Amino acid sequence: MTSTLTPFSINTTAPSPSVLFIHPCSLSRWPGLYGNEGVLPVRLVEPRVDGSRPVLEQIHAHPSLLWLGPRLGLDLDAQQAMELLCLAGALLALGAALLEPLRDSLVFFCLWALYLSLCQVGQDFLRFQWDSLLLEAGFLTVLVAPLNLLRWRSAFRQHDAVTFWLVRWLLFRLTFGSGVAKLSSHCPSWWGLTAVKHMFEAQGIPLPWSWFIQQLPDWYLKLGTVGLLVTEIAVPPLYFAPIRHLRLAAFYIQVLYQVKLMFVGNYGFLPFLSLALTFSLLDDDHISYWLGHGKKKRTKSMTSLLFLCNSHISHLTPESSSTAFADPRTVVCPVAACVILVLSLMSTDLRSVFPPPRCVCVRGCLWKLWGLVQWAVIVSAAVAVFAISVVPYSSMEQVYSSKILPEVRQAYSLVERYRLVSAYSLDSRVDGRSEVVLEGSMDKNTWTEIEFMYKPGNVGVAPPVVAPHQPRLDWQMSQAAQGLADQSPWFTSLVHCLLQGNKDVVRLIQTDSAQYPFSQAPPVYLRASLYRYWFTQTAQDWSGPKEWWRRDYSEEFYPAVQLGDATLEGKLNQHGLKETFPIQPSPDSPLAQALKQVRGHVQTLPGHLVLWSLLATVATIWLFKTLLSGVLGGRKAKPTPAEPKAKKAKAQPAAKNASASSLKAGRENSEESRREADKSPKKRK
Repeated sequence: MTSTLTPFSINTTAPSPSVLFIHPCSLSRWPGLYGNEGVLPVRLVEPRVDGSRPVLEQIHAHPSLLWLGPRLGLDLDAQQAMELLCLAGALLALGAALLEPLRDSLVFFCLWALYLSLCQVGQDFLRFQWDSLLLEAGFLTVLVAPLNLLRWRSAFRQHDAVTFWLVRWLLFRLTFGSGVAKLSSHCPSWWGLTAVKHMFEAQGIPLPWSWFIQQLPDWYLKLGTVGLLVTEIAVPPLYFAPIRHLRLAAFYIQVLYQVKLMFVGNYGFLPFLSLALTFSLLDDDHISYWLGHGKKKRTKSMTSLLFLCNSHISHLTPESSSTAFADPRTVVCPVAACVILVLSLMSTDLRSVFPPPRCVCVRGCLWKLWGLVQWAVIVSAAVAVFAISVVPYSSMEQVYSSKILPEVRQAYSLVERYRLVSAYSLDSRVDGRSEVVLEGSMDKNTWTEIEFMYKPGNVGVAPPVVAPHQPRLDWQMSQAAQGLADQSPWFTSLVHCLLQGNKDVVRLIQTDSAQYPFSQAPPVYLRASLYRYWFTQTAQDWSGPKEWWRRDYSEEFYPAVQLGDATLEGKLNQHGLKETFPIQPSPDSPLAQALKQVRGHVQTLPGHLVLWSLLATVATIWLFKTLLSGVLGGRKAKPTPAEPKAKKAKAQPAAKNASASSLKAGRENSEESRREADKSPKKRK
């Protein structure tokens, strides 16, 4: 008996990535990152509206909703337009997470378009691999989710299972690609099985208990490295295994792996999104088992038919191979196999062997035709996405790049700007931890270190817990430490904003002004140094750490500069961050005032607290809905007026059986009376 693979109710059971798209804590971060006076002002890269060009041509050239504001009559500047997109995405994602009717293909398309619009102008702060993963997963959700909002009559609940295989393919590329990249990078840490030992201190933002895990024996951490490589290289091929138990085993292994990532590091929303993709490995039977429902009765499948044919053929096959060529049964066997297969197919429900598209299993010719057209479009999109997803990986090896069809490569170049597919290679190298330490001074003699909220700095401060929130600036600071300052143009803009005392940028570093050493007056001079960081070792008495980190000075990362400095002005001009036109005052429309009010409520709170509050609210509402549905379901389980009909229906067969037995008894009595009459003396005479 086989189990069918379907989009097993993406509306009810499967985790939805909608809540991961946009969260409102980003609303308080946009002014510092992309505001008119932010680190990377969005107005410098905002697409300009050209009234002479067609709308579709402009969308293809700049796939972003920001430039549609003037066409829609919205009196907003670039910063306010980004805040509006962020707020709209947060509300729509929250609605999709709580309300089942909103888990629709059109809603997910709107979420994907909103996040793509932000990523198009997000520059360095929205170019992480998990941003590309969220965009690709969001686009696949558009294909997998049902399309019911535009229907006055719901023909079917979900698309056919062919689109669900794309989710497995994405999960395979994510895990298997990351595992292969670790070994192909020739990093000594991975080949020497010491990567896990260094990962806990080298990850973007460690956790407090990462220090304790680092103290575990070396043999145990090496065993963890082996387990990680096995999980990412050996397990992913089981996603497509024909044996159901192997797929379920791969599912539970990946679930344990993703849950472990949630508890060993601040990896943002990456483990949560990967966990949602992992549920594509399940089938209807396993979901029914979780929900306490029985297995569905199934007719004979192709597997059972082949087994039946094999068993019949085994009786027809000669026992001795030495006489096989002389035995006429060797000619009969193939013919008999074909006859048995045809007879088995004739006696089997063909819908279980070759299931028709789910969309044509509806009443009415017009609905069948419309469903078939929709099925053809979805299948064509699925085949196209699968084809172009191979192109990003072919760039890793020139040998495979030449084998890609030119038509496929051309199709990929047409949709590359939409970030429909990407290549993933997470944690391919583990080279230890380096950090950029910012220092400010008023007289260029006494320097004060500027502490960030999340990234390591002060050796005596414990690492924070922020997941699934991802502080963009802190992550970029860790990434910048892996290279030179000239490779991170945004760092020059950050220094310039801090010298100006930009409050929105200061909130990116510390939301509490008391924790920022230059809250009263901005520093006159700023410089940056590069340090190497390591976790401290356990004390002899096994007590907790008094200092979490130890660090050594490495080199100068950014020279000491001040406002008007030739070095600073030259770098701003070099990277195109120097203002070439005056900043226009922000509009004061009612919509702009509403956005300002919302921003004022969240900008004083740390981002991770805002996101935790949102997730706690969603979880509480889900819990109440589950309890309420359980109570109402228990009440509906009581006897209803429909039950007497069932009893009456059961009583009718019983009455029929009683009448049949009475007729049978009457016939037997009549036969006995005839026999006695034959034996009587009168009859004999």
